[in-house]
Amino acid sequence: MKKQFKLILLVVLAVVMMLTFAACSSTEPAAEAEPLLVGMECGYPPFNWTQNDDSNGAVAIQGGGFAGGYDVEIAKHIAESMGRELVIVKTIWDGLVPAVQSDTIDLIIAGMSPTEKRKVSIDFSDNYYKSDLVIVVRADSPFAAATTLGDMAGAKITAQLNTFHYTVIPQIEGVDQQIAMDDFPAMRVALESGVIDGYVSERPEAVSATAANSAFAFVSFEEGQGFATSDDDTAIAVGLKKGNTELMEAVNAALATISEEDRSTIMDQAIANQPAEQ
Repeated sequence: MKKQFKLILLVVLAVVMMLTFAACSSTEPAAEAEPLLVGMECGYPPFNWTQNDDSNGAVAIQGGGFAGGYDVEIAKHIAESMGRELVIVKTIWDGLVPAVQSDTIDLIIAGMSPTEKRKVSIDFSDNYYKSDLVIVVRADSPFAAATTLGDMAGAKITAQLNTFHYTVIPQIEGVDQQIAMDDFPAMRVALESGVIDGYVSERPEAVSATAANSAFAFVSFEEGQGFATSDDDTAIAVGLKKGNTELMEAVNAALATISEEDRSTIMDQAIANQPAEQ
């Protein structure tokens, strides 16, 4: 009788242990994906902007708010390809390069051109967008009819601080070059109020500006009559800390899977989705 009791007890204990092990296994949390920290201004539509919710695929910004735009979609694709969790780190323009150098962020995906000057400080991926330079003006301005740089003589023109956009302004003979401004929202306000006559921009931002404000137009110059730029000046690439070849290879592998058609579609959607106030 005692042997039978012991046998039953052993069976019960074994079942309990199995159930306990199964319960522990089923409730064990899955390993969290490694975060991919991506820096951008969140203020350069249609490349990146800030909004109040996660509509249209926007991603949470570290510290609050959500970021949407072309850069965000590219960042999502890269993070997914690498099996990492995308974290957007809102960073002022001048802080982006120092942030990636100090490992505060992993990547800069912020509509940044891989200029020779920047290549001294950081590395760049393959290009993920290519554009051209235009000038955003008021639709009722006499400069709106310009077709050559010469037609902009006398205009009060500016561009964003510490960008190659600002360095090309002297190519306009007789231009009244204004002090550089911190960001594109500030330039749009200055243009609408008449403080400036125009600002230099990439075509997608200009399309975004005119879509957001019917009082704006942009000047697209005739072939050979616009700004002289290099291919690197008008290209856009991902910025990385120098020497991080493993991350560079992963980023380029992800970018290689996005066709030119898909890139154009993503940009069109970004322009359509941008918040009206931006």
